[in-house]
Amino acid sequence: MSDVYIIGIGMSQFGKFLDRSVKDMTAEVVEEALKDSGLERESIQAAFFANASQAAVEAQYLVPGQIALRSAGFEGIPITNIENACASASTALNSACAFVQSGQGDIALAIGTDKMNSTDRARSFAVFDGGWDVHAAEESIARLLDMSKGMELPPEAEDNGGQRSVFMDVYASLAKNHMKAFGITQAEIAAASAKNHTHSYHNPKAQYRNKMTVEEVLNDRPIAWPLTLAMCAPISDGAAAAIVVSEEKARQLGLGRAVRVAASVLRSGTNRKADEFHKQITHLAANAAYEKSGLAPKDMDVAEVHDATAFAEVLQVEALGFCDFGEGGRLSAEGHTTVGGRIPVNPSGGLESRGHPIGATGLAQVYELVTQLRGEAGPRQVDGARTAIAENGGGFIGYEEAAACITILQKN
Repeated sequence: MSDVYIIGIGMSQFGKFLDRSVKDMTAEVVEEALKDSGLERESIQAAFFANASQAAVEAQYLVPGQIALRSAGFEGIPITNIENACASASTALNSACAFVQSGQGDIALAIGTDKMNSTDRARSFAVFDGGWDVHAAEESIARLLDMSKGMELPPEAEDNGGQRSVFMDVYASLAKNHMKAFGITQAEIAAASAKNHTHSYHNPKAQYRNKMTVEEVLNDRPIAWPLTLAMCAPISDGAAAAIVVSEEKARQLGLGRAVRVAASVLRSGTNRKADEFHKQITHLAANAAYEKSGLAPKDMDVAEVHDATAFAEVLQVEALGFCDFGEGGRLSAEGHTTVGGRIPVNPSGGLESRGHPIGATGLAQVYELVTQLRGEAGPRQVDGARTAIAENGGGFIGYEEAAACITILQKN
């Protein structure tokens, strides 16, 4: 198959915007991506629209992409709606790449938009309730609680009863399992969070731009031990988009700022055991992406990972092969994942700080990495970045995400 290139990107400000709609955020990022690519709207041959929350929050079922993109000026072209939990946007990019590689066309748009904030906060949290098997919720809860069985927990680990999504409890259980298996500490998890909050200070499109220390992260409001509020991604509104083209079209248009998609791999999980870390969904997807691209973890210059919580980043840097399983906490605590470190992770600030409109997150990661590979990231620029990797996961089944998508990008 021929190579696919990203030639245009767009991203909105992420945050809480009760006065903004899916339609106007979609129009904004499409216009930005078109301007960035130098293409006209009429050049787009197909669109893949990712959205995960509009049905729950606004009761807009079935055709959100057709509605949002008609408002943005698109008529007649095939529009495919993508809903794959928090991996929706990276799945849309995967589909756009497949459209081009299969020869159905040579220009496609991938877009992710989500408006999660509502005056009815219960609707916002309801988005997450369907992210696992609703018919086996009690069984899933029992499985998660069993992960920390026999582990001595501090008094502050008692449930504070605060409102939160079920996924914060999922990640808290996974974190405790890792602490039990490898001895990682709450302070090491907090180091990943503090690093991301500090990175986001230099990202003008981030939801939060306040630097934090490890101590400030640890002393923030408890959510589900060992996680505090600063370690958890917020509920966000926002959009991001990318335009992909065939190699032939990229050469016609000029490869100057184009970025090659070296691999895009989408996987579902398996019925592994809690301690079978090397069968973890992201690890398997990453290995497939490395093989497809002919690259290895040591070749990556910068990464964006799905830090729905700070522990998720600790786990994913292990799964991506940047260190052995059990060493992710140390990697963060020793500064290796900071801009200027051995493998900078989440220079955007990640989900914790940049924000997490779940249907847009995967393309927000791509936006950051394309910006990095173009050398246009300003104060958060990773020097000499030529190869980048994004990890985007969604939903939960068993002991891991239900879906995971790995994207590897290369500068020309």
